[in-house]
Amino acid sequence: MQRTAPDPQREPDPDPPVGLPVLPELAAHLSAAADRTEPEPPGGGAPLRTAACGYWERRGLVTTPDRVLAAPGAPALLLALYAATDGAVVLPRPCSAWYAPPARLLGRPVHFAPVPAESGGVPDPFALLETVRRARMHGDSPRVLVLSVADDPTGTCPAPEQLHEVCEAAADEGLWIISDETRRDLLHDPHDTVLLSPAEMLPGEVVVLTDLRSTLVPAAWPAALARFPGTDRGAIFRAVALDALTAIPAPIAGPVGCAVTHALGEPDEVRARTATVARLYGTLAAALHHTVTEAGAVCRPPRSGSHLYADLEPLRRPLAARGIVESRALERKLAPWGARGGHRFGDAPGALRVRLGAEALLGADRELRHRVLTAPDPLELPHITEALTALSRALAGLTTSAGG
Repeated sequence: MQRTAPDPQREPDPDPPVGLPVLPELAAHLSAAADRTEPEPPGGGAPLRTAACGYWERRGLVTTPDRVLAAPGAPALLLALYAATDGAVVLPRPCSAWYAPPARLLGRPVHFAPVPAESGGVPDPFALLETVRRARMHGDSPRVLVLSVADDPTGTCPAPEQLHEVCEAAADEGLWIISDETRRDLLHDPHDTVLLSPAEMLPGEVVVLTDLRSTLVPAAWPAALARFPGTDRGAIFRAVALDALTAIPAPIAGPVGCAVTHALGEPDEVRARTATVARLYGTLAAALHHTVTEAGAVCRPPRSGSHLYADLEPLRRPLAARGIVESRALERKLAPWGARGGHRFGDAPGALRVRLGAEALLGADRELRHRVLTAPDPLELPHITEALTALSRALAGLTTSAGG
């Protein structure tokens, strides 16, 4: 079992997706606050943190403003959370690409525990215990487990009983749990997927983290929140994390803070957009899943968000015949469909795994993306049909033997 994370990747990331059009009501609030010259104070001002309390209370997590921190993006907030703890970090494998870099920046060891076959986002509980044991054998002291109840990169949601077992194991080992709940509002079928927060299971041991750019605000408006336990330990954790945010310093821009505060109130237009995006991503992710599994890949069915994680190991032989023996090469071949190789998510570079995203199907300009948002059936739009057909042909070309 790997002791620490591999060295940071030196290669540049592929261009990020352009995202969906900005909601006009949010753009109006940003414009109205354009003359605000002062930024949000470190950790967020009282109006923003109070609005965050309402956001969480609507999700069953009663919160007070003194238990909330805000920051310009989840990576900055995660950096502050790691800085507020002393010890190694445990991550599921695979996991979001932004989980490990803040720990590396602080010089903290990173240990990966594999996820079970059923879903990603949380490690197998027995693998977690073995990872912690081996880390301690090597002289490290794990202090934090980061998990995700609506996972990127796999697009899956762990079953409540699986999540409970992992949380209990982490608590027994004295680990703080940081629960990334960024995509919890992007369930493809809310009636078919049960999603619980670890903070409901172990209220005193869990910090909830959410990046608002995936649901409430546009990707270009960096804003993230953390909710701390209402305990003495939670108060100390928050205070030290706030010190770290103050030291960076990296405030949320004032106009963005005003727009985010409005979005956290979830007026009708914001709620409607979130629901539309969840349905859209569900439709596109299901189409991607069908395309990659038809080609022979193994892939967990996505349940939330815009991503899925395809394993092309069953196709290693024909891929190797074309010189594709690791995830970087696979990423390059599938770049037009937003591919990210598994090496970016903690998997071994030699594993033929790749994340694909629905964002790559939205279209290259604002008009096309707007049409996707308003289409009764986005799969009938020509540019989406063409993109899926091209992906199917590309996979067939890569995985069909020369003689076949």
